[in-house]
Amino acid sequence: MNINIFLHFLILIPILGFLISLLLPPSNEKLNSRVAYYALGVQWFTLLGFILAWSLRGFQTIDIRDFVLFSTPGYEYFVDFYFDGISAVYMLVGTLLTFLITMYSRFYLHRESGYKRFFNTILFFYLGYTLVILSGNLETMFVGWEILGISSFLLIAFYRDRYLPVKNAVKVFSIYRVADVGLIVAMWMSHHLWHENTTFFKLSNYELVHHQLQEHSWIGIVVSLMILISAMAKSAQLPFSSWLPRAMEGPTPSSAIFYGSLSVHIGVFLLLRTFPFWEHQVSVRILIGLIGLFTAVATTGIARVQSSIKSQIAYSSIAQIGIIFIEVALGLKYLALLHFAGNAFLRTYQLLVSPSVVTYLIREQFYNFKLRPLTLEDSWPRRLEYSYYVLCLKEWNLDSLLYRYLWNPLKKLGNKLSFLTFTNALLILLPVLVFGLLLRTEEQWLPGSIHENLPELFSLLALIIVLKAFTERLHARLAWLLTVLNHCFLVLAISFNEHFGMEEVTLYLSGVLICGFFGWFILLRLKRLEGSINLDRFHGHSWLNPKLALGFLLCCLGVAGFPITPTFIGEDLLFSHIHEDQILLAVFTALSLIVNGLAIIRIYARVFLGPHSRSVYEMGYRSS
Repeated sequence: MNINIFLHFLILIPILGFLISLLLPPSNEKLNSRVAYYALGVQWFTLLGFILAWSLRGFQTIDIRDFVLFSTPGYEYFVDFYFDGISAVYMLVGTLLTFLITMYSRFYLHRESGYKRFFNTILFFYLGYTLVILSGNLETMFVGWEILGISSFLLIAFYRDRYLPVKNAVKVFSIYRVADVGLIVAMWMSHHLWHENTTFFKLSNYELVHHQLQEHSWIGIVVSLMILISAMAKSAQLPFSSWLPRAMEGPTPSSAIFYGSLSVHIGVFLLLRTFPFWEHQVSVRILIGLIGLFTAVATTGIARVQSSIKSQIAYSSIAQIGIIFIEVALGLKYLALLHFAGNAFLRTYQLLVSPSVVTYLIREQFYNFKLRPLTLEDSWPRRLEYSYYVLCLKEWNLDSLLYRYLWNPLKKLGNKLSFLTFTNALLILLPVLVFGLLLRTEEQWLPGSIHENLPELFSLLALIIVLKAFTERLHARLAWLLTVLNHCFLVLAISFNEHFGMEEVTLYLSGVLICGFFGWFILLRLKRLEGSINLDRFHGHSWLNPKLALGFLLCCLGVAGFPITPTFIGEDLLFSHIHEDQILLAVFTALSLIVNGLAIIRIYARVFLGPHSRSVYEMGYRSS
């Protein structure tokens, strides 16, 4: 019997479970929980049967090239699935923990208003997790990678009528967006390295990889660094560590499965999966080890001074993942897998019992007071000990560093574009776009020096447009229009770079324009119903308009290039037309995609999430 059929079942079961859960009535808690419970139970037994059959075949690596989604003479986007020992460990741990969390949540979330929404999102998350673990190339992995990002945002903002969960969900999504684009750039450079959509099975061929890296060493280093940035952001390594405690605003079960056990270890999985590629790049291995070491040292101290038990567990988990990074850099793959499994089970258990532990400790501190025992830091000089304590208390100013050197410069640039009102945007940008299209049709008359600079010029203009959308604080419809125009200018910029047909342009812009039109219509409808949809605060309009909120979320995903429209394939296709020596064009395009995703999710959060604008209750707008 062909055991590859079981591998397809491992992907099909989460898809069916998620689709069925969407059709269930919200009022029937028992039915919603049972669908998730049985879907994951069937998945668990199917996985056990598959691994048993796989072991009887001698643990042979499985690589299945399923089907081609899009193909041109110089480009092919196909779905590939891969299974080996790393996949087996991650699937066993992930399936068992998700199954246990589902059982726990059936009673923990009883009578919560978002009961159905929680189980929908958990099944959606597990679908993304399965696609990542069983992916056979970066393109297939990116589908699951995106699903993990949006499901994480939805679970952190589960209590969507509160200010802090929504605010922190946007913060976490901003870091995830960096990881997304890091993976896109890695895919872009891989296309230039291999001149094809390569698979992880091909990466295990040492002679092939060694030959390619000898001829294109700097491209190999760039690919490895982009993979490392994606892994760092996803696994909360320095300087991206501060997002993990902020993600604990969601329900305790989602914190356990996402930020204690599974999602936070996906960065480690990415490094393990691509290990044969960067295995012989000594500089990259040293960098991975140093990042893990610094993260472990810094977050261990931060964890010990936290006043919140969930934050303490979060930073402790980051420290352990830092040690796993060191193990991966040293080539200790089996130790890293064992460490992952142990850390995942431990942090899940700690988070699930954390409410009870707090109760016990409050009682203990009144009746069994004990002096603080001496620690290693007490042997240090006082000045050094106190400095380390204050740094840990301030969490090493990680949030301030990201704001000062990443987000604030983008906001300052966007704020200087205050002249770009709705009317000016139509009067200036649309004629420029039409003029660019005319240049594109008559480019044979352009001088060579001008033609060479047009891609960078239009991509810079696209970046400027989306910066304005990101910093717009008044008109939601203006910000939405600018995000759509950003995609149009990106396509125009790359079209000057290489001659590609209307089929590829249509593939990219189809999802953007269709979802952009419906999103505009929803904002217009909401404006008539509510009056104010400015971006100066969270309005919480999903409370009275849940259907419009769901529709606009789908439009946001379509415009952002989520894998529900052909635009998802178009993003990878767009990067494939950027030459390896056009670093500036690649940087402008990557920054545009980062800021575009942030601007879109910011519009959705500000308009539909948070405390409702008509609420009679006062709401604190700053964290204590």
